[in-house]
Amino acid sequence: MAQNLYGPRVRMGNWNEDVYLEEELMKDFLEKREKGKLLIQRNRKLKGNLLRQMQLSVSEDGSIHYGDKVMLVNPDHVDPEAAVFLAGDLSLCMTPDEIKAHLSEELEVPCGLSAAPTKNPVGRNTFVVLSMDRNANGQVLRYGEDFCLGIMAGFEDKMLYLASDHRSLLKSAKKSWLQEVSLVDEISYLTCWQAAYLDPQLRLEYEGMPIATRACHEFEPTPRSLWEILQPGPCP
Repeated sequence: MAQNLYGPRVRMGNWNEDVYLEEELMKDFLEKREKGKLLIQRNRKLKGNLLRQMQLSVSEDGSIHYGDKVMLVNPDHVDPEAAVFLAGDLSLCMTPDEIKAHLSEELEVPCGLSAAPTKNPVGRNTFVVLSMDRNANGQVLRYGEDFCLGIMAGFEDKMLYLASDHRSLLKSAKKSWLQEVSLVDEISYLTCWQAAYLDPQLRLEYEGMPIATRACHEFEPTPRSLWEILQPGPCP
């Protein structure tokens, strides 16, 4: 009488290859975890840098100086179309692409920007006022002077610069259709900014005057306010 030679403990198919494959996957997982290359580890590291608490500079004379750490905030204002846009005090924030940030340990260049309702200085919204020649550190920033706005985003060895290019048929901001504003890793004429007094009739009188903190300005080379590009609605 024939007997069944197979039991529940008998392995069939490519069981040996499956065992080796599982072992290789486990070794690869442990190696990536030790090196901090897992997606969840990269995500935590990126968020930790972007949300790292920062200390803004304290002005003793009420003016902005080269080398100061500042936030660019658009104060809330009354607007009949305010319900269409994000309300409240909005700060300019770095917004890296989440998928690209997971695939690489370096920040993408160019890096996007957005407006967020936060007043807490963190890595993603704290900018450094830089002179074009890097020799004016500590001096007062004045209307009409060229300067750069850099951001380290919580990283120790990475500096990106606020840049804006001219609008074209193939390149413009997604929401406002004005000039595109982004962060780049090289200083050029696109990263050169000037602060203009908000009232056009008084700009000639304020030319060369110190720029006060907590003041509202327009940033050139754009013909319109920087906040009109990122978030419609001028400063009050």
